[in-house]
Amino acid sequence: MLVASLIAENLNDTQQTLRYVIYGIVGIIVTFWVAFFLIKKIGKDPRNILPVNFAKNIQIPLLLFLVAIVLWIGKASNYFPDKDFEYVAKHLITILLVISFTWILILLLKVFKKRLLSKYDVSREDNLKARKVYTQFTILENIIIFILIILAIGIILMSFESIRNIGVSLLTSAGIAGIIVGLAAQKAIATLLAGIQIAITQPIRLDDAVIVEGEWGWIEEIALTYVVVRIWDKRRLVVPSTYFIENTFQNWTRTTSDIMGTVFLYTDYDISVDDLREELTRLLEGSPLWDGKVNVLQVTNATEKSMELRALVSSKNSPTNWDLRVYIREKMIKFIKENYPKSLPRTRIVFENNDSSDSSDIKKDSSKNDE
Repeated sequence: MLVASLIAENLNDTQQTLRYVIYGIVGIIVTFWVAFFLIKKIGKDPRNILPVNFAKNIQIPLLLFLVAIVLWIGKASNYFPDKDFEYVAKHLITILLVISFTWILILLLKVFKKRLLSKYDVSREDNLKARKVYTQFTILENIIIFILIILAIGIILMSFESIRNIGVSLLTSAGIAGIIVGLAAQKAIATLLAGIQIAITQPIRLDDAVIVEGEWGWIEEIALTYVVVRIWDKRRLVVPSTYFIENTFQNWTRTTSDIMGTVFLYTDYDISVDDLREELTRLLEGSPLWDGKVNVLQVTNATEKSMELRALVSSKNSPTNWDLRVYIREKMIKFIKENYPKSLPRTRIVFENNDSSDSSDIKKDSSKNDE
């Protein structure tokens, strides 16, 4: 009789648990699709904060959150008679909640960043302020995501009593260990702090024109520990963040995007510099690459063979200035060849005319040498 009652009681518990599992699965599916439909509908309206693809990105964390809620309700209502299963469910609830909340916070952070940066257009010609804001929020986003993930992992690990006890015992003897870890991670911490310093002081920004390690290019990406420079020939130069704090480099667009460039020409002394100035002005005024600000031609050096002319020209940004310099150099050389062909750099050899008597003496001397 006692055995029959125990079997009946276990059977009732099993049926109760089975019913709750079925109800829980149905509840998860219904709640998930209702929430997904509402979020997707909100995202379709451009006046709302949530973007269109937010519903798609939040599917997995929303599902994890609903599973955690169902397990929590079952645990609170004593629907799990098995103590082992209840222990597993307890930790599973913590893990799912932490992961889902962290995931949702990261997605909301990205939505906030996207909405804020939508006011700034990097593709404009005068994009200095936009690049400044983009740089700050890109680096800060990486820092916040890194901190959220570290905190999530720490909370999950500390939910286990065995790991918590190990952590407490390690903290009591963490003096020497902390020093060793600090020394070992010194370079990594310095790189991390350099990334934070770049976000605050901004020696470089996204799309800045720079010269790094003798390579000319643009800042393409600023991560937490490294910076990617897009070289003019489409190569990528990956540089640690500490490089831009500890080393000297050239930033051509630090305060403004417009820039001046130089074109050097080497000619003979008899050329007319005034004509070259007039030709340079004509070329610049007829080129859309020139911004109309700087137009200078000066003699900057003179040697025993030629004189050096330097033309200063300005443009709205560094790529345009490069094209303008190439254009001016080509056209100025063509102008010199067509109008002053004898004024190109050359080496002179002057033969002096000898007297007839000297010539006869030379001939006699040469005949004697031949004999």
